[in-house]
Amino acid sequence: MSIAAVAPELTAGTWNIDPGHSEVTFVIRHLMTKVRGTFTDFTGAVRIADELAESTAVAEIKMASIDTRNADRDAHVRTSDVLDVEKHPTMTFATTGVRAEGGEYFLDGDLTIKDVTRPVTLSVEFNGVAEDPWGGTRAGFSAEVSINRKDWGIEFNVPLKGEKALLSDKVDIQLEIQAVRA
Repeated sequence: MSIAAVAPELTAGTWNIDPGHSEVTFVIRHLMTKVRGTFTDFTGAVRIADELAESTAVAEIKMASIDTRNADRDAHVRTSDVLDVEKHPTMTFATTGVRAEGGEYFLDGDLTIKDVTRPVTLSVEFNGVAEDPWGGTRAGFSAEVSINRKDWGIEFNVPLKGEKALLSDKVDIQLEIQAVRA
């Protein structure tokens, strides 16, 4: 399927992620509520090909940039108990395929956390293209995936009364990406 058939305004070429207008966020259950956080330092690019299936995306996220709005929690998450940012400073994603199914779009790729690489599939929404006030062309994408943190060696937890634990294994990752045509 050609990119023109899917999104005629999305031209082939490299689109660099604008971190000032993009977000990498996550949600994890903590006790009886969900804690939301963000990574504030990341880079990446989307390379749009004439054929949708040949398009690619790459991203690198600095793990030390985690922000859950609680400095003590963030400091603990950076330690060897959880993310071990001293030994594993980045999380990376690289596509292995792009596909459309029934009007929905999926980005298959390899997610690496703590030197463990596993395949994931992100559900992607294309939000359009627009000219910005500075003469650039921008494209918007939303994407999400749920992972099991233990699959990447993130084992920390605290058992609670009964069968409960402090943290869920499931982590929802959401991306709001604004990319600028290079």
